[in-house]
Amino acid sequence: MTGMMGEGWYFEDYEVGREIKSSSRTVTEADIVNFAGITGDWNPIHTDEEFAKKSVFGRRVAHGTLTFAIMTGLFARLGIIERTIVAFYGVDRLRFVKPVFIGDTLTAVARIVDKEDRGNAGMIVMEASVVNQRGEVVLTGTVRFLVKKRGEVG
Repeated sequence: MTGMMGEGWYFEDYEVGREIKSSSRTVTEADIVNFAGITGDWNPIHTDEEFAKKSVFGRRVAHGTLTFAIMTGLFARLGIIERTIVAFYGVDRLRFVKPVFIGDTLTAVARIVDKEDRGNAGMIVMEASVVNQRGEVVLTGTVRFLVKKRGEVG
């Protein structure tokens, strides 16, 4: 489905109904601390164990936006958008369904639900989610991005 080595999927390669599953990765203490530093979000629910023990979660919880960022990285690791993505259009109905904790192992899954020809590129729409090691959905959303068509430059 890909062109030259290191190239992702083109618009023509996406099939409505196709399911995609990433490899997995475990959320670490370093992930949470680094994400807090990058974003400036040092909320104690994420960074203060004693504070978090008294919360509804009973321990520190990963930032929801960190979980989203991990999802994008897991999909990027698949290589399907490598050198073929034109633009990321965003996520509709993004929901943080369950908390993510240090030590949780996350996998990104998606189903292509629509594709729209836009002339020299095409819009891809995927229903995406992140599941933990217990198979529980922790994040959902509808992802939209524009990809190149075969033979198009740029």
